[in-house]
Amino acid sequence: MHKKGKTMFFENPPVITGHAGVVGKKEGEGPLAKDFDAIFEDTTMGQQSYELAESAMLHDAIIRALSNASRSPSEVDYVLSGDLLDQCMGSAFALKDLDIASIGLFGACSTMALSLSVGSMLVGGGAECVVAGTSSHFCSSERQFRFPLEYGGQRPPSAQWTVTGAGSAVIEKQSSKENAIKVKAVTIGKITDYGITDANNMGAAMAPAAAGTIYDFLNDTGTKPGDFDLVLTGDLGFTGSKLLYEVLKKEHSIDVSSNHRDCGMMIYDLKKQDVNSGGSGCGCSGSVLCSHIMKQMEQGRLKRVLFVATGALMSPTSSKQGNSIPGIAHAVWLEV
Repeated sequence: MHKKGKTMFFENPPVITGHAGVVGKKEGEGPLAKDFDAIFEDTTMGQQSYELAESAMLHDAIIRALSNASRSPSEVDYVLSGDLLDQCMGSAFALKDLDIASIGLFGACSTMALSLSVGSMLVGGGAECVVAGTSSHFCSSERQFRFPLEYGGQRPPSAQWTVTGAGSAVIEKQSSKENAIKVKAVTIGKITDYGITDANNMGAAMAPAAAGTIYDFLNDTGTKPGDFDLVLTGDLGFTGSKLLYEVLKKEHSIDVSSNHRDCGMMIYDLKKQDVNSGGSGCGCSGSVLCSHIMKQMEQGRLKRVLFVATGALMSPTSSKQGNSIPGIAHAVWLEV
């Protein structure tokens, strides 16, 4: 490994040997349904709470990813995961029976890129097999960050729908697969605060961070947006994606509009599913990347992808105190 700017490059790129994305009923009614590894009609997962249901979903995604990689939990050096719940308890309960050394991460909705980045650096530094994952659940997130579901409050057009889903990827030093997905480089983002205080407009809070990370990545790697088949952001939604284009053009003279897509806009049908600005939550980019995108890469339909997951760094306490919502974004260069 070597570092330039905020980007870590891998001379011997780690490879993703297994992956899985699982979702709930609403997500299974969207445009990407055929690519998910599992769609759970019962989003309680047979558990006593929505929080435990989220943990069960993440556990399922991890086991499926390991099976896809032909690995058992005993062969994993570290598992890295986080979620939106206080103290990352969604991940804690998902992992507690796997008997794997665990590293908890919090990057809000950027956690899939964060876990992939840190996991790849661990493999680059000597680990043999690492699992990266994340999850979210509409009901557990609403209860923590906004209102109980029974409240039935109106959602403004800028609001996003928290995805019920989980994603997981197995990262190893090498693979015998010809079409294995390599992690070429990762860029760790900076916390960016534009003073947004509206918890129903997270896209606006995250877009400046995404713009800054994309700029840093392109500058460090000497690449252009057109060098990638896809620039994929993690749940900026419709509102945040428009702002991303504006900030990139105004501050950095960069245009990504021709090959950019956003996981929050891909996972739902925005015209039919009543999700306002699109999807959000750790499980949004996690489930989309680890199913739809990685399957397209393995099929040869995508060869080079810049994955930039974004997070709104808010807590129930900070929101109630009227504080702004800092944003962060991390970037992962994926290539077949």
